[in-house]
Parts: sequence; C-alpha cells; structure tokens
Amino acid sequence: MAIATRRITANGFEFAVDEAGVGDRLALCLHGFPESRFSWRFQLPMLAAMGYRAWAPDLRGYGQTEPKPQDVASYRIDRLMEDVAALIDASGATSVTLIGHDWGAGLAWTFAANHVRPLERLVIMNVPHPAIMSAHLRRSWAQLKKSWYMFFFQLPGLPERAMTAADARAIRNAFHGMALDKTNFTPEVLDRYAADAQRPGAMRGMINWYRAAMREQGKLAGPWPVIETPTLIVWGEEDAALGIELLDGTDEHVRDLTISRLPGVSHWVQQEAPTAVNAIVQSWLEAPRGAPAGSG
Repeated sequence: MAIATRRITANGFEFAVDEAGVGDRLALCLHGFPESRFSWRFQLPMLAAMGYRAWAPDLRGYGQTEPKPQDVASYRIDRLMEDVAALIDASGATSVTLIGHDWGAGLAWTFAANHVRPLERLVIMNVPHPAIMSAHLRRSWAQLKKSWYMFFFQLPGLPERAMTAADARAIRNAFHGMALDKTNFTPEVLDRYAADAQRPGAMRGMINWYRAAMREQGKLAGPWPVIETPTLIVWGEEDAALGIELLDGTDEHVRDLTISRLPGVSHWVQQEAPTAVNAIVQSWLEAPRGAPAGSG
C-alpha cells in the first residue's frame, strides 16, 4: 500500500507525516534517535492493510517538521507529550494505537502512563519503561558504560559538530555499525538519515531531547501509575545500547503485558527485521483484548 507525505498543523508545528491507509482507527508511530518518520517505512503498509490509518511523523526537532526550537526547555517531556496529543486530536481518530521505538518508545511509555489520551493498544520497541531505565542508570555500571553517549550529549555544541562532521559520518555509523543484518541500511537509506540530520537546526533539536531528559532525571524514578493499556514489547536481543536485563520488572508497571524477543537482531529492530516484527505486531493487534498473543 502506498505511503504519502502530508503536512499536519498541530501544537504550533507543521509536522511532516507519512501516511498509509484510511479510516478513524489511528496507528501513530513515533521514531527514535537519530531516525525520522522514514524508519517506519516497513510498518505503515502492514498497518494500513489491517484497517488502520497509519501515521509516522517527523517528531519535534527532526526531519521536515518545522520549526525546530533550539532551546533545551522546548524538548521537556511534557512538551513532547503535547505534540502527540495534538497529532491525535488533528487526526480525528476514534481509537488510537501508539507505537514507538527508541526515544519514540520512551515518549510512548510516558504518554500512556499519564493517560494523556485514551489508547487502545501500546507497542514498544527496544526501550525499557522509564522507571527501569532510571534505576539502571543509578545502579548499573554496565548500563552506564553503554549509555556514555547520553552524557557526551550534555556538552554544548561539540556533539552537534561531531555528529554532522564528514557528511554526518557518525549518523551513518550509528545504523550501519550497530545493525547485525545490514541489508536494509543501504547507502541510499544512510544518505536519507544523514541529510535529515543536517537540515538547519535539526542536530541541535535532536540532541536537545537528551539534554532535556537529563535535566528531568528526578521525574523518571516515579512513582509511576500502572499502565492499563494492553502493551506489547518487541525487543531485538543484540541491542548494543540497552541490555536485555532492562526488561526485568516491566510487569510491575503494566497490567497486560506481552514481550516478544528477537535473537540476533540489533536495536534497529523494526528496520532490521521488518518481516518478523510485522508478524509479531499484526498477530498481537488481531488478538482479542484480554487474550494476549503470548511472550516469545
């Protein structure tokens, strides 16, 4: 099914949104760092074929969404949740399934926990619940070593220059270097991400997500309300940035939880293994509520 790009005005922004499908059941897909709406290219047609209107926006600070605020405060989590709510409202949807990967998953976790808008289903890919991430950053030397870049990103100016130097070589390496199966990370795909990161103001906006999060670390510890929305986690087990142990304890934060683990797949799970991910997501979304598709 064809993917078209739309401009959606919401919360003072002009969001670039890739769309597939029609109807009043919205599947809203939130990308991570250093990605863009393009990261959902394999999932949008599948969701549309299931009867969803599937949207994948360039999030605040990214890609073709404008403007790109340059101040850190604009990337506080409550501001980002306002964007998600505004996109949902702009869609006019009567039901919403929220899907997120990486930073988009962190935003999706927080949005669901705060009950900002009613959600039918929640799908999370390769990011732990914020409370678990916070605990590991406080206690786990292994996770701290893996998260070194989060601290590097707190420096002023230098990270932006480092990430965009040599035609954004670091952006390209983030995908090609971490992926185990590099088939879907062709030179053309890497060019797309490198070009998006080099748009005026983009790199600072992208990194400001990390700066704002670090300043709000105290909020991550909680307490967090239990998420009542049925939730699926899809996790590539060979994630170089986030250890598989970060899944432990998730059931304390989610009432109805299904976990599907994919061995031999990296952090870029929905791009690296789209056939497997799509099969898992489709099976789970088609399962009646109250009857999870199971864990794998």
